Amino acid sequence: MRDVAERASLNGDELARISRLIARIDNNAIADGFQLYLHSFIVTKEGEWTVVQQGMNDATGLARRYHWHSRTVRDFTLEPHSGIVGESVIPGDIMNLVERRAQPAQSALLEVVGQAPEKTLNEARRLAMPRHHDVRAANIDFKRLGAVLALAYERELCDFASLLLLETLGPRTLQSLALIAEVVHGTPTRFADPARFSFAHGGKDGHPSPVPLKTYDESLSVLRRALDSSRLGHSEKLDGFRRLDGFVRKIESRAAPRANFKAAMEHERTISSSLGGRTVFDDRTINSARQLELF
Repeated sequence: MRDVAERASLNGDELARISRLIARIDNNAIADGFQLYLHSFIVTKEGEWTVVQQGMNDATGLARRYHWHSRTVRDFTLEPHSGIVGESVIPGDIMNLVERRAQPAQSALLEVVGQAPEKTLNEARRLAMPRHHDVRAANIDFKRLGAVLALAYERELCDFASLLLLETLGPRTLQSLALIAEVVHGTPTRFADPARFSFAHGGKDGHPSPVPLKTYDESLSVLRRALDSSRLGHSEKLDGFRRLDGFVRKIESRAAPRANFKAAMEHERTISSSLGGRTVFDDRTINSARQLELF
């Protein structure tokens, strides 16, 4: 990344920091049951960037995708995603430390790591006793927690992003710290899963439906024309996409009754063949325009 940045006269160190921070947020700060296995960082010569990450839940085999875009990020630790797409696998609320309502928890975490490590470890041991159900001893690796606390105390961290970037801070240790902060300071860390499930282009494994190649290629064609137009100074189509996204989000925010997902998927599978539906298990030769480079 630094080599690419140098050739484009960009700040490679800053781009590398952004890349690491985004990976830490999606893997550690959002405990949704998915472990990252793919991280793609795309940057233009002007310095605009997009990140697409994918996580996998080993128990269910389901994947989840996390989307970021430099134009929409105002604060990396305050609802920074342009989209999170996937199905929920954890019933109820999940730990999400970049949710807007989690800002008090971020402050509490910084207060916890800002005090003497011995004090926090003693508090953790006390909270892990059987009479407390909030935190259990099995949830805390005291050796790892002690190392993280010592490093954080030494660094004198001033913001939540710096805490997330600690070399030794993994998802389990961050969850332990969040539990301690929640009990000691009364700051909630668990909220509704932010993922929005999308099935416009199916799934390569056939779930929830085969990938409709005709729809896929037409979508790419529309995006290709929109990008070509924007390069010529005509931004109407891209503006239209933004308006459509805003319209959809407004409808979702009104908490309308959920559509019949099962019926919708049955319909998608029924019409799959007419749309060139395909999965990775098919042995047909593909002649598709989906390999077009958009940048």
